[in-house]
Amino acid sequence: MVSVDTLVVFGLIAVALAFFVTETLPTDITAIGVLVSLVVLEPYTGVDTAAALQGFASPATITIVAMYVLSAGVEKTGLVDRLGLALGRLTHGDERQLLGATIGTTGLTAGFINNTPVVAVFIPMISGLAERAGVSPSKLLLPLSYAAMLGGTLTLVGTATNLLASDVARQRLGEPLSMFEFTPVGIIVFLVGAAYLLTVGYRLTPARIPISGDLTETYDLEDHLSRLRVRSASPLVGRPVTEAFADAEADVTVVQLIRDDETAGDGRTIEPDDELVVRGTLQATNAVAERLELRQLHRESVTDADLSAPTEAIIAELVVPAEARARGKSLAELRLGDRYAATVLAVRRGSETFRSGLDEVTLSAGDTLFVRTTEAGLEHLEDAEGLLATDVDDAEPGTKQLKTPSLSAKTPIVVATLAAVVAVAALGYYPIVITALAGIVALVATGCLRPSEAYDAVSWNVVFLLAGVIPLGAALRNTGGDALVASAIVESATLLPLFAVVVVVYLLTGLLANLITPVASVVLLLPVAVDAAARIGASRYAFLLATMFAASTAFMTPVGYQTNLMVYGPGGYRFTDFVRVGAPLQLLLSVVTAAAIAVVFGLRPA
Repeated sequence: MVSVDTLVVFGLIAVALAFFVTETLPTDITAIGVLVSLVVLEPYTGVDTAAALQGFASPATITIVAMYVLSAGVEKTGLVDRLGLALGRLTHGDERQLLGATIGTTGLTAGFINNTPVVAVFIPMISGLAERAGVSPSKLLLPLSYAAMLGGTLTLVGTATNLLASDVARQRLGEPLSMFEFTPVGIIVFLVGAAYLLTVGYRLTPARIPISGDLTETYDLEDHLSRLRVRSASPLVGRPVTEAFADAEADVTVVQLIRDDETAGDGRTIEPDDELVVRGTLQATNAVAERLELRQLHRESVTDADLSAPTEAIIAELVVPAEARARGKSLAELRLGDRYAATVLAVRRGSETFRSGLDEVTLSAGDTLFVRTTEAGLEHLEDAEGLLATDVDDAEPGTKQLKTPSLSAKTPIVVATLAAVVAVAALGYYPIVITALAGIVALVATGCLRPSEAYDAVSWNVVFLLAGVIPLGAALRNTGGDALVASAIVESATLLPLFAVVVVVYLLTGLLANLITPVASVVLLLPVAVDAAARIGASRYAFLLATMFAASTAFMTPVGYQTNLMVYGPGGYRFTDFVRVGAPLQLLLSVVTAAAIAVVFGLRPA
């Protein structure tokens, strides 16, 4: 007989899952709502205020905060940029070599540095290298994301799920996971995953983005960017260019003004024979041109170079991360033109591109914006709105030069600090949470990071997501809900061999991770897996590892893992592309991971 308490907790989980999947609210806000509900329903959940707030004091949560800061310190040195540049020099434009170098470099780097900044730096680098090699960026960006996830399985600090699993191990098994304790399994998983991406995955990955360095072609803006010449009789003569179409009552925007083959600034007034580069549909542009005495230059197309040179303007692609402040707002609300001198030319959402009616477009996580702005405007878009620049170009298409980034003078200090953090934790002198916090103190004290940079480096939405869902695991334990779910796994053990049960646990966790984030899936299923293992006489450690590895490899949806979301727009992918490439990999790794755990650690208690 299921108790009322258990039903209440399961009901709360069902509601939370619905919100996670539909993203009615941001995942971190949903998690905080779960936390509040657990306390309000304390008579049923057994979670009081102190227990609900334990997620904020969890060693896993604090370690994740610290690793974000340490990763920011490494990113600031320029080392990751140098690493990406080395790819181009080593591969000499060969597509397969470039793919292999991308997977190997990204995976190894993501084992020690938070993979979000690694992927953020590598997206424009890989896109540039793809252009020079004559390869569609789509063929490389999805493997880039998958490699970052696979690399995260190599060490304790590779992903947030590893750290969370370590905390569960401390509570349920008596001691946390050490830095390289499961690395042998991680190496096997990484090598098999890399082999898949280089062979089967390579064939399955589509080339969605055309092989072109010109973003106007990539976004298919030929019919949405036009040149208009101002006739002497035009009512626009004498008006500021910023007010050119203020009364036109049409969705047509002036992108720039060209006079005597030189681009004039936004503060200039319009004169006869000036040329206007405008964004709008052909129908709207034709209507405005006829009404305002403007002559269309039909034979002159608009390219990237026309949108940037010879002014200080630049064109860029900007991705909307899950934690961006701009997410959920329409472009009309954001007023990017007024605030950041930025003109949005198109918005891509997976394989769908919006080229007109842009003011009404509400930004979602994973959207990519094609904008024309200035360097200062781009910096403000990143800092103030939380957007992520994945491609910046102010040069002729096809001539992008991968400049050698300079290294910070503080690089040796940062590298030594990170090495010390890993080494001291690996040797068992102090827990990783203490060494990571000590690393932050060292970076700030030596001037490698300013305190404000340290705070800005943290993805606080991940922190609140963790802190909000951790008490949910306690509620399951208090009400016997974990034991109830574990019973289903125990029942499967009467029909299946132990190895198959481990595979089932892996697949269940992986499916949940693709829908509701890896963090939430670990919180819900790790205690269940450990309890089930104890009841069927299997190794609790083996089941913990299987669940942990499964949660770290959410390949099948763009929303399953943040790096998938980051490449979703720049790669022009469809939702089904992740299923097509990721599902076979997920199935393959379910067997490989279970086999590796069985060989290295065994599936029965020692």
